[in-house]
Amino acid sequence: MTDLGNTSGNPGGLPHYVNPAPFDPYAIDRPNPALEKIYMASQWRMMWLRFRRHRVAIASGIVLLAMYAAILCVEILAPYGQHSRDVDHIYAPPQEVHWFHDGAFVGPFVYSLDYQLDMEDLQRIYTEDTSDPRPLRFLCQGDSYRFWGLIEGNFHLVCPPDAETPLYLLGSDRLGRDMLSRILYGMRISLTIGLFGVTVSFALGIIFGGLAGYYGGWVDDLLQRTIEVLRSIPHLPLWLALAAILPVHWSPMLVFFGITIILGLIDWTGLARAVRSRLLSLREEDFCVAAQLMGAKPSRIIFRHLMPSFMSHLIASATLAIPGMILGETALSFLGLGIRPPITSWGVLLNEAQDINVVALYPWLMLPIVPVIVVVLAFNFLGDGLRDAADPYR
Repeated sequence: MTDLGNTSGNPGGLPHYVNPAPFDPYAIDRPNPALEKIYMASQWRMMWLRFRRHRVAIASGIVLLAMYAAILCVEILAPYGQHSRDVDHIYAPPQEVHWFHDGAFVGPFVYSLDYQLDMEDLQRIYTEDTSDPRPLRFLCQGDSYRFWGLIEGNFHLVCPPDAETPLYLLGSDRLGRDMLSRILYGMRISLTIGLFGVTVSFALGIIFGGLAGYYGGWVDDLLQRTIEVLRSIPHLPLWLALAAILPVHWSPMLVFFGITIILGLIDWTGLARAVRSRLLSLREEDFCVAAQLMGAKPSRIIFRHLMPSFMSHLIASATLAIPGMILGETALSFLGLGIRPPITSWGVLLNEAQDINVVALYPWLMLPIVPVIVVVLAFNFLGDGLRDAADPYR
């Protein structure tokens, strides 16, 4: 420290000291230095710090990430092929995986199945032969398939013990097809249709909402009246009407993309209004006026300057819209107006469980509703977490 000495202008007679060390504006004493990462954090960093405190949203994100990772290798995870049938084991109940036989550890195995025909209820009664354990096979060769419709293969994560002993962990349907394998194949269609549908909805909502919010005037009035007309129509009848006009001779793949576009065309209105309301408030900000004075085009102002200001809110809105898309496809396919066989989705599987008598005798046919509930809840929890994290200063 340098002592500048006592001065006559100092009534207290105290010396002045000057620190000769170079000045560092960021070296500021704080009560808690660990908070510096919050003081200097970007908006996305603030979102992540707040989001990771939402434990339910984190768990939901892990579940969804695992499910979307699974659809990349469904053919390997499914014990059977998508259309494999076993007419000797129709309506077989879910099998239990055992580990011990007669007190000895054997490993994962199932017992062989025997059945008798109940002439009173006209159903098959299956019983396990507890004297005949059949160990499961892992990382094995089983039913042939075309991986993503391109590459021939027959490698599976788990396979039935042998050709005579089935492996129906979730039971079989009226044609002897494995319900677990069909649910896994249906997961690929149901989850991807939600992503494609929200992509169409996202694009339309940003474009029309951006035009209405930035220009205002008659453009805003026209788009708002159009949105009001669309939102006044009940969604389910509108879905049915649009799905019914799809040509009957279309292939299942064209029907898939047609249903995706229909869901996207209906669900963009809410997102468009959210974008409009945000742009109406942001277009008067100084940075927007500065961009206009510098000669920036409206498209650049909207997508380069305005959209990033509330992109976090758009991501949260899109996350909450995906379960609506999945439920829409499931409802249409359940009613027979959506995706049709041979393509398998959760709605197609539920369509086969409409007969209450069949469900009363074989309740495992309703199991495809379980992943629908799990996915919808997971997306809602994840969307709630993202929506809370989108405003990290709250």
